[in-house]
Amino acid sequence: MTKVFKKFGWWSAVLGLALLIVVLPTRVAAQYEGQDQQNQQQQDDPPSRVARLGYMEGSVSFQPAGEPDWVQAVANRPMTTGDKLWADKDSRAELQLGSAVIRLNANTGFSFLNLDDNTVQIQLTSGSVNLRVRRLDRNDVYEIDTPNLAFTLSQPGSYRVEASEDGTYSVVSIREGGGEATGNGQTYTLHAGQRGTFDGTDSLNAEVIDIGGRDQFDNWTNDRDRRYDGARSAQYVSHDVVGYEDLDDNGDWRNDSNYGHVWFPNRVAADWAPYHEGHWDWIPPWGYTWVDDSSWGYAPFHYGRWVTVGGRWGWVAGPVAVRAVYAPALVVFIGGGGVGVGFGGNVGWFPLGPREVYVPSYHVSREYVNRVNISNTTVNNVQITNVYNTTIINKNTNITNVTYANRNVRGAVTAVPQRAFASAQPVGRAAVTMNERQIAGASLSARVAVAPTRESVLGAKFATANRVSAPPAAVMNRQVIAKRTPPPPPVPFAKQQQALEAHPGQPLARSEVRNLRPAAAEAPHPMVKQAPPGKPATANVGRPGNQPGNQPNAGRPGQPVAPSANQPGNRPGNQQAPNERPGAVVPAQPNRPPAAQPNQPTPPQPNNRPGTNRPPAAEPSQPAPNNRPETNRAVTPPTNNRPNQPNSQPAPNRPTQPPVRNDRLPTDRPPAAQPNQPTPSQPNNRPDTNRAVTPPTNNRPNQPNNQPTPNRPTQPPVRNDRLPTDRPPAAQPNQPTPSQPNNRPGTNRPPAAEPNQPVPNNRPDMNRTVTPPTNNRPNQPNNQPAPNRPDPNRDQPAPRPAPAPPSERLPQRTPPAETRPAPPPQRQQPKAQTPAEKKQEDEKRKREQQKPPGE
Repeated sequence: MTKVFKKFGWWSAVLGLALLIVVLPTRVAAQYEGQDQQNQQQQDDPPSRVARLGYMEGSVSFQPAGEPDWVQAVANRPMTTGDKLWADKDSRAELQLGSAVIRLNANTGFSFLNLDDNTVQIQLTSGSVNLRVRRLDRNDVYEIDTPNLAFTLSQPGSYRVEASEDGTYSVVSIREGGGEATGNGQTYTLHAGQRGTFDGTDSLNAEVIDIGGRDQFDNWTNDRDRRYDGARSAQYVSHDVVGYEDLDDNGDWRNDSNYGHVWFPNRVAADWAPYHEGHWDWIPPWGYTWVDDSSWGYAPFHYGRWVTVGGRWGWVAGPVAVRAVYAPALVVFIGGGGVGVGFGGNVGWFPLGPREVYVPSYHVSREYVNRVNISNTTVNNVQITNVYNTTIINKNTNITNVTYANRNVRGAVTAVPQRAFASAQPVGRAAVTMNERQIAGASLSARVAVAPTRESVLGAKFATANRVSAPPAAVMNRQVIAKRTPPPPPVPFAKQQQALEAHPGQPLARSEVRNLRPAAAEAPHPMVKQAPPGKPATANVGRPGNQPGNQPNAGRPGQPVAPSANQPGNRPGNQQAPNERPGAVVPAQPNRPPAAQPNQPTPPQPNNRPGTNRPPAAEPSQPAPNNRPETNRAVTPPTNNRPNQPNSQPAPNRPTQPPVRNDRLPTDRPPAAQPNQPTPSQPNNRPDTNRAVTPPTNNRPNQPNNQPTPNRPTQPPVRNDRLPTDRPPAAQPNQPTPSQPNNRPGTNRPPAAEPNQPVPNNRPDMNRTVTPPTNNRPNQPNNQPAPNRPDPNRDQPAPRPAPAPPSERLPQRTPPAETRPAPPPQRQQPKAQTPAEKKQEDEKRKREQQKPPGE
């Protein structure tokens, strides 16, 4: 007996081992198969976000991913990888991503190279975009690729990126945040408050300056941002819900005991129902997607649930603390199951209510179904699992044993003919009436079994195909520099259409799309040039005053402006702004220092000279001595008395000196003498300088010394208010103010004033043959300010370009009639003077200058 049990035990062990050998591998294989299937499903999961084309101005064109046709863009259209936009002249557009907003300026070519849960990769072939990022998670990537660089954001902020029309340079401006520009093996780091201009395609040159003022595009983006920052609806929805800012002006929030906060639209008809005013587009990988006609019609149709409260439709948002997941349309289809015949050849739908499970019509994983439901409503996980197993695992598209609250609400079901549904026709015009019996007898389905058409791919404006503005061919076919490798280009709808007809209403899985793509297409994106690894480089630091950001619309690609006086015309492309491109040299004007050219006009300098009384044409064409009034006067002795005058004018070498001011007294005069030189007394000694009598010319021999500046267009006028004795003898002739009064016929003046004027000793008047200037110095203190006064203007009516201040000129213009009688005799004396007389006067002047000021 014992042997029998032992034998039985032995065989049992052998049998158990055999069963393990057979069963265990099977279970392991099944487990791996399930994991492979789950991994495959996760790979097929679509992104949890898209971009909403939320706002447009002017003419904006749209090109669906993989399609060759451009059509008129439609608001509320979801955009994803491969979709393109063109904002034409005087046009703008806004794309919303939940955590970010992208705005396009005029003449801008834009495309999404990649848009998924973590990556936003933008292709900017021309124009300007403004990117406002509110949140940047650890794994999030924002990259803007232009024809010569790839710019990557490193933190949330406000960014503006511009690409020139010819693709040779890019401009990055950062008001908040920071990032890195990469191109041709170089990387440049930019910080908040900086503006970088990156020039070249073969090599990347950078110039960084402080950011300037805002232009019209910047102001427009700021105004749009305020709508987000001040939106009241933000407290009731997740911040990832796209379009919540539009709810404030189009409805009101109320608290309901059953559903919490509910938003009720207030600008709809009495019989209005959700998903009734709009159309259906075919957008891979989600398939049929609802596009609403209302300006606010985005968030309530791709997130949350609808409910009727008191006979009024209201929208219940999902949990605020859960990251929202986008859905193409949160509806249940009715009559669209089976072979797609529906009820009476029509296709209908109604909105899901709170706590009801949404079943996607596209390939998804269990995790995706869970996320897309719990982020949009309060629902039981067990219920989600049951629906998932029934419809997706068992591939049973018909939904049974589920009671939907909105199915029996009056007006909730909307139906259209299948042809209207598949060709993006407006639902409101194509809708058909369904009675309660038809609705009750129709089957429910997670998807509508109707194959898409080309019209549903192009959208509601399919009739405008190739009849709208499109980017120039050079812009459309331009490559960009990319740091991250984007996915392959989308497969055109024409290549997918046959496979889509085999499974009507269901998008192709990624593996199926991959099989339709040629092997060559798996190579790098044809519109992208991969940037090599970059090494940190140092940018040139420019002057903030030259940045075009200080001028509205200056230097903005796509917005040409007339160049100003300081703007060079050598900018790449059509951009007119100054100093935006590194290495752009401003051509210096002849004989002018580059820095002084814009700020030093030629006219102001002659204002300090008596030569302004001459015709303007004569001044620049003649040497400085010839440009003086003495040469035009009948008597030539003044010119002969100033033989060294042209050589004694250092003013051309002093471009930084202030304008000539002859209204100040020499600083080396005793203080007591200066107050005794009132300005009104000068006109008495100078009124005849502009008269026909030539002696004034002899009395103003040093005045021409102030006229070297006509040949110095970039040099500031010379100031004669400095001490003549402090300057080198050669420089003294440039101070006509003290010398001019000394050369005036002051022989009849009291000698007591002469000691206050030591200037004549330092001036080249000693070389003159005419002595009257020495005799005219007794009243010199009273005559000093006069040389810069409008005496020369009496001979020439033309106004001076830069006259002395009015306060200084008025004293000379005071009673000319009273001051003119005395001078004529004084100015006629120099004609009769001889060199001997002049020598005597000079000696007398020396003696008078040695006397104390009070005598």
